[in-house]
Amino acid sequence: AASPYGTLPPASPMASRKPISLPRLLEMRARNEKITMITAYDATFAAVADAAGIDSILVGDSLGMVVYGMENTLAVSLDTMIAHTQAVMRGSTHAAVLLDMPFSSYQESPQQAYRNGARALAESGAQGLKLEGGAELVDTVEFLVARGLPVMPHIGLMPQRVNEMGGFKAQGREEDAAKKWISIAQRFENAGAFSVLMEGTVEPVASAVANALKVPLIGIGASPACDGQVLVTEDILGLFPDFTPRFAKRYAEIGKLISVAAGQYAADVRLGAFPTPEHCFGVRKQ
Repeated sequence: AASPYGTLPPASPMASRKPISLPRLLEMRARNEKITMITAYDATFAAVADAAGIDSILVGDSLGMVVYGMENTLAVSLDTMIAHTQAVMRGSTHAAVLLDMPFSSYQESPQQAYRNGARALAESGAQGLKLEGGAELVDTVEFLVARGLPVMPHIGLMPQRVNEMGGFKAQGREEDAAKKWISIAQRFENAGAFSVLMEGTVEPVASAVANALKVPLIGIGASPACDGQVLVTEDILGLFPDFTPRFAKRYAEIGKLISVAAGQYAADVRLGAFPTPEHCFGVRKQ
C-alpha cells in the first residue's frame, strides 16, 4: 500500500482474522511460522501495532523507563501494569496481549504469584503473564499453570535483576551456559509454560535453547533461530535520539519528525500564524 513514507509491507494474513490465542502461537511454532511481538503501553500504539498485523503485544515493565523516565524497572507497580494493560486492550483487537509482572509481585511464593497474577489477568483482560526468573521460578510457573494462569518465563538477561547482574550485560558467556539455560528452559516447558522469552544472551546459547524447546522461544537480543522476536516500540521508531540498544533495529526516525513538527507549531504560535480563522468556531468562510 502507498503511503507518504513509501511502500508499506503487507500486513500479516492473521491481521484480518479472529483474535490470536496462545494456542495459536504454539501452532505457529509447530509450522515454523515466525512470531512477531512488540511492546505497547497505551491504546494508540496498540491499535497501530494491531493494524500492522503484529501477532502479540507485550505490555512490558520497560514502561518504567520508556514512559516514566525511571533508571530501571524496579519501581514499577502492579497497579501501573494493570492500568497500562487495560489501555492496550482497548486498542488491540487481534494481537495476543501479555502482561509483564513487575518486580516483587511474584517472587515471594507461588501463592503470592497466584494472587497477583490472577488479579492482573482478571482486571486487565490480558491472555497471559510474563515472569522473570531461573530455576527457582519453575515451581511457581507450575503452580500458576495448574490453576489456569498462562505463563511465559523470561530468562537470560533479566532487567529486574539489574543490581545482581551488575548492569544490563549480555548473558551466556560462562562455560556450560548452553547446558544451563537449556535445562532451565526445558523445566519451564515441562511446568506448562506456553512460551519462553530470552533476552540479551549470546547467539550460540540462545540458538541451542531454541532448538531444544517445543514451545516458542521469543528472542530479544538473542538469536535469529528463536521462534519469534520482540522489540521495544520506541527503539524501532527512533524515539530515543541518544541511545539504541545493539540488538534493536531502527525502522524509522519518528523522534526527529516529532521534534520538527513541535518546532514548527511553536514558531507558528509565536509569529501569530496559528491559529487562523479556519481553525476557529463561529467564523464565516470567506
